[in-house]
Amino acid sequence: MADETPSTAGTGSAIADAECFLFDFDGTLAPNLDLPDMRRRVVALTRERGVPDEIFERLYIVEIIETSARWLADRNPEIGESYRRAGHLLITQFEVEAARATHPFPEIRQTLGKLRAKRKRIGIVTRSCTSAVRTVFGDIDDYCDSVLARDNVAHLKPDARHLTQALQALGQPAGPAVMVGDGALDMQVGRELDMFCVGVLTGSGTTEQLREAGAQLILPRASDLLRYL
Repeated sequence: MADETPSTAGTGSAIADAECFLFDFDGTLAPNLDLPDMRRRVVALTRERGVPDEIFERLYIVEIIETSARWLADRNPEIGESYRRAGHLLITQFEVEAARATHPFPEIRQTLGKLRAKRKRIGIVTRSCTSAVRTVFGDIDDYCDSVLARDNVAHLKPDARHLTQALQALGQPAGPAVMVGDGALDMQVGRELDMFCVGVLTGSGTTEQLREAGAQLILPRASDLLRYL
């Protein structure tokens, strides 16, 4: 069941009145990749290049690569750039390989289709690469208006500029909008932009983690949004 707490008062109108919906991809519209394994591989590559753990140990995967590349480049620009290329190639190949065996969650197409039928604008904001997203969901353009993956933006969430760019692409730089995601960072960045934040339990985040990060509604799956339209 939905997480019906006092903080979700007005949920129905917040969702029904929203003009724009932004969705995370992995863990929200489709199963998560094995991110812990991807991170282990990136960390192993980074250590092989001589980067100390304290430079990257608390960072997300892409940020490990970028921060470590800058650290290496300060010592040798060529080595830093070589590491950056190797790191991004590693995660792209990992994502695309995993994507070949992954499909959108049941009812996702139906859910997105019903949102569009109600004239809602839909955008995807994901830290995954475009190739992986389109391998998993080959007809995604039939169900949403904008896809902003890692290789489409200069700033990745939790940087709010990722979402701001998506809202602008949808013609919705301000106003009623909903952020739907499975992770704490989705909730944090959505709240930063005063979006109504919906957490879903099909990915990495627990009810407690999503609530602490600012989720105003927590649902078992993204398709449960339809009950509020």
